[in-house]
Amino acid sequence: MSSSRDILVDGVWRNNVVFSQMLSLCPTLAVTSAATQGLGMGMATMAVLIASNMLVALLRGLITDEVRIPAFVLIIATLVTIVDLAMNAWLHELHKVLGLFIPLIVVNCLILGRAESFACKNSVALSALDGLAMGAGFTLALTLMGALREIGGSGTLFSGASTLLGPAMGALEIRVYPGAGALVMILPAGGFIVLGLMIAAKRAMDARQPSQRVQEASCHSPKPVAAAS
Repeated sequence: MSSSRDILVDGVWRNNVVFSQMLSLCPTLAVTSAATQGLGMGMATMAVLIASNMLVALLRGLITDEVRIPAFVLIIATLVTIVDLAMNAWLHELHKVLGLFIPLIVVNCLILGRAESFACKNSVALSALDGLAMGAGFTLALTLMGALREIGGSGTLFSGASTLLGPAMGALEIRVYPGAGALVMILPAGGFIVLGLMIAAKRAMDARQPSQRVQEASCHSPKPVAAAS
C-alpha cells in the first residue's frame, strides 16, 4: 500500500495528471487563458474529485463490478451538479466565465480514472488524500499555465480575481509590466505552445533526477578498505 507521502508526491508532481499522464487536456487548454480561470476550474475539479473518491471508497462494498462504471458516473454527476449550483450562487461571475466546462467535469477522465484505479480499492482516508493530491496537481497545472499565458499575453497576473473569486482575492491582481503582450499567448495556439513547453520542461527535470540520485549515493557510500598485504 502506498504511503501518504508517496500519494501526495505522485498526485502533485511525479504523476501529475497534465504533465505526466497527459489527461484532462480539454479543460487544461480551454480555461487557462488567465490564471484566475485556471485556479477556479482546478478548485472546482478538486472538490468533486475528493468527494467522489470518498463516496466510491465508502460504497465500494455495495457496488458490484457489473454496474461500477454507471454507479461512478452517477456519483460524479451528482457532485458536479452540487458544485455547479454552489458556484452559480456564490461565485456567479466565475461561473459565467467557465460556463459549460463546469458540467463537463462529469466526463473528466481524471475523476473517473481515480475512482476506478484507486478509490474502489482503498480506504476512505487514503482515497480522500489521493483526491486532494491529484486535484492539487491539476489545479497547479491549470494555474501555472494560465499565469504564463496571462503574463505573456496581457502583462497581468490574476487579473479580475476580485470579480471572479470575491473581493478578498483582490490582493492577487498584479500588473507585471506595462502595455500588452503577445496576442498569440491568450489565443488557442498559445495554449498548445505553453503546454508543450511545460511538458518538455517536466520531462527534462525528471530525466536529471536519476543521475542526481546516483551521484548522491556514490558520495555517501563508504569507501572500500584496502586489504592488508
